[in-house]
Amino acid sequence: MAPVTDAHLVDVEADAVSDRPTGFFHSRKWLFSEMLVGALISLYAAFVLSIDAVTLAANPNANLACDFSPVVSCATVGTSWQASLFGFPNAFLGIAAESVVITVAVLGLAGLRFPRWFMIAAQTVYLFGFVFAYWLFVESVFVIGALCVYCLTVQLATTVVFFSMLHLNILDDNLRWPPRVQRVAMSVVRSGGLGILLATWLIATIAIIIFKYGFSLIN
Repeated sequence: MAPVTDAHLVDVEADAVSDRPTGFFHSRKWLFSEMLVGALISLYAAFVLSIDAVTLAANPNANLACDFSPVVSCATVGTSWQASLFGFPNAFLGIAAESVVITVAVLGLAGLRFPRWFMIAAQTVYLFGFVFAYWLFVESVFVIGALCVYCLTVQLATTVVFFSMLHLNILDDNLRWPPRVQRVAMSVVRSGGLGILLATWLIATIAIIIFKYGFSLIN
């Protein structure tokens, strides 16, 4: 087997760059804008949740504006132990995380190129946030037995931001994946497969809620 030289690695990276798909929906402007909008929506929802957490801390029996029914009840979710997994309201983590994403998105729209290590770190940290959001979703649906409108807003916005960031990192070959994995990922992006996966993911999330609760969502 021939040794892998620096020149070979440069050629692989050059091929990845030249293989980058074109078009507005693959542009940095679109992807950073998508991240910015998603993070702003998530930040707003996290801010509302933090206010609700303070309200519930003062009065656990308080009725919140998003308490629509026994199934759609922010208070039921907000008073569960899952809502403060680390000893403080999860919403505080959302405010911190989305503030960073908003900063990154704005700087990216301004033309700043982030170093590869930074984008790897950002994707990794946001992966934990993505997994955490869906853990909370599973807990809400199948354990707590209630849904929080603003929690769902954070979850769905986080999903959009995660996929946008992944899209960007695949295009820029930031994640240091093996060449074969990178080529497959790039082909998925080029074919629009990542967007289809995102749409399918969001539809599946909504379908789980409907199949679980059905008409009780509006009763």
